Amino acid sequence: MRGSASAPGKAILLGEHAVVYTKPALAIPLPQLRAVASFRPAEQPLTIQAADLPGRSWQWGAGDSSDPLGKMATLSLRHLGCDAPKGEITIRSAIPIASGLGSGAAVSAALGRAIAALCHVEIPNVELNALVYEVEKLHHGTPSGIDNRTVVFEQPIYFQRGQPIESIRPPRRLNFLLADTGVPALTRETVAAVRRLLREEPERTQSQLDQIASAVDSARAALEAADVFRLGAMMTANHGFLRDLGVSSPALDTLATAAIQAGALGAKLSGGGRGGHIIALVEADTTWSVRQALQTAGALRIHAASLGG
Repeated sequence: MRGSASAPGKAILLGEHAVVYTKPALAIPLPQLRAVASFRPAEQPLTIQAADLPGRSWQWGAGDSSDPLGKMATLSLRHLGCDAPKGEITIRSAIPIASGLGSGAAVSAALGRAIAALCHVEIPNVELNALVYEVEKLHHGTPSGIDNRTVVFEQPIYFQRGQPIESIRPPRRLNFLLADTGVPALTRETVAAVRRLLREEPERTQSQLDQIASAVDSARAALEAADVFRLGAMMTANHGFLRDLGVSSPALDTLATAAIQAGALGAKLSGGGRGGHIIALVEADTTWSVRQALQTAGALRIHAASLGG
């Protein structure tokens, strides 16, 4: 049996950093940016190759079970009650690594689905989500659960720690551009910086976190009402709050400003900050001009994504 399985990347639309302090966040899947796990039977023990990372592979019985690929394979087989099949799985991903776009969760989800297919069973999303979350602990220590939930269910979500995750269905098509600064996102560094700021300037920092939470709730209402102008305005406002928290960078600010000046409805950094990507909300008739402006402003790569509609 040959075939493939996949999972999308994800982007934080609003709420990063504040979500660490029990504030809400909005995340969206990126259906056009996917991790794909191709599988086929073979004579050797189960072997997993990461085609985008030369030298990165894992083999049943010989690999390190703490490796993310090995851990996902081991957890999946144990959960499915399946003996390790003989076969090859090759993973290719269009999702940039270390950029806050959910690459690790997407690879794990695609791999889990491929292993289930090799075992001739299906794995429900609820069960796959729990397995991917366990592997996310290797990447992030104490993950929020945003990445695995968004990429496995492939739906926008409203997330608040300690509360049930809520899925959102936009009533119209939304178009986004993601522009890469070329600098890795520094999530651990920026999370620590905000924590330090909260300790040193508690009133000002708490006020900014509260403003981010208000922007998230306003953006959710706009998303559900298909009010793209209000959604864009909240994205831009959120970028300003993140800049005030010290987690933006000149490169991120330049790209966000360039997008808005070229006609984007809103733009902001997405993820940990001080590197990584900005995400811009665009209409169909401004996509080209915004893309050109981002290239001129120094974006290393630009990805288009859409959802809903």
